[in-house]
Amino acid sequence: MNVFVVGNGAREHAICVKLAQNPKVTKIFAAPGNAGTASIAENVGIKVDDIPGLIQAITSRPVHLVVIGPEIPLARGLAENLLMRGMEVFGPTSAAAHIETSKAFAKDFMYRHGVPAPSSVTFSNFNDALDYLNGSVFPLVIKADGLSQGKGVIIAENIEEAKSALDYIMMQKAFGEAGNSVVIEEFLSGREVSAFAFADAHSTSPVVAACDYKRIFDGNKGPNTGGMGSYSPPEFFTPELGKVISENIMDPVIKHMHDEHRPYKGILYGGLMLTPQGPKVLEFNARFGDPETQVILPRLETDLLSIMQAISNNQLNRLRINWSQDACVGVVMASGGYPGKYQTGLPVKGLDEVDSDIMVFHAGTSLDDDGRIVTSGGRVVTVVAKASTLEQARERVYDNIRRISFKDCYYRKDIALTGQA
Repeated sequence: MNVFVVGNGAREHAICVKLAQNPKVTKIFAAPGNAGTASIAENVGIKVDDIPGLIQAITSRPVHLVVIGPEIPLARGLAENLLMRGMEVFGPTSAAAHIETSKAFAKDFMYRHGVPAPSSVTFSNFNDALDYLNGSVFPLVIKADGLSQGKGVIIAENIEEAKSALDYIMMQKAFGEAGNSVVIEEFLSGREVSAFAFADAHSTSPVVAACDYKRIFDGNKGPNTGGMGSYSPPEFFTPELGKVISENIMDPVIKHMHDEHRPYKGILYGGLMLTPQGPKVLEFNARFGDPETQVILPRLETDLLSIMQAISNNQLNRLRINWSQDACVGVVMASGGYPGKYQTGLPVKGLDEVDSDIMVFHAGTSLDDDGRIVTSGGRVVTVVAKASTLEQARERVYDNIRRISFKDCYYRKDIALTGQA
């Protein structure tokens, strides 16, 4: 089988690595890919937002399965365009992915179907949103309605911060059209967890969980990023909690999406808050998370290709999905200045000095004219260790990450410290 993976992040590199473990996979294409995928796949130089270019590249090659990693091609309808051409696709249609691409839609959907979530109000008029703030209790959470690469969420501690956030999102257009509407949401406290379930429009798999770290600095300080590290499984995540999440969140969402003619096929990712009243949904994503994928897929014992094919053929319920009990810890190495401005084209050194069982998943990397690996993005690589305990995995990853370097590189030192996520 030949597989075409859309994306260029560490998530897609991890997917390529897992697929390559199946001897049935004879060739992998990655678009646009990175320096990491180049070692196991043929990189195809097409950006993820170039839907016509992707369709042409995929259909002109002997491809049997297409795996769509990022949210942008999902939102722009790549999945349905390929399905109409008779191709097997892992990833939801744009109608199903709307559960991620519009927070307002997701909120309304959850309220209508009794899926537990914080209370919220949606506004598309700036002045109306300002008026609402005057009678509000703080803190509040203000979210850009559309896609904003995980950065369009602001916690406002008081009315001044809330007004500033509204201006930043709606008037300054910090996130472009994603901020045409905002969701103002009740602030919840508790443990956050990322929960993932495979889905084939009719059924879901048992949930697997991870914790991620969004803030740039240690101690969860500073601005939000795309994610600075992750670990799995969380020490507090029990089979009983997984069952509650499946029964109260994942299963009802898949059922009602089907009932509303938005059949969901792929992986459903719920960002959840564990409250005294039970798990509540902060947001849904319509794809694997990044950096969670880098610590989840190494724990997957069932063949990933078989799962993706079962989903494509609505046969997920015939497959038993098994996960290793080992722990994985992943730490992101970022460019200095990220999530703001940063320099690119910097040589990455020490990649050949890590232990043989350490996984390094590339994101913002490319090959220069001399074939050297250089930086090309904000999040450069995710370094991952797997061990029998979380403490051992954490020790291994930090022992190895210091062997890798590039100018002004930065990484958090507190990933997987108990209670820090």
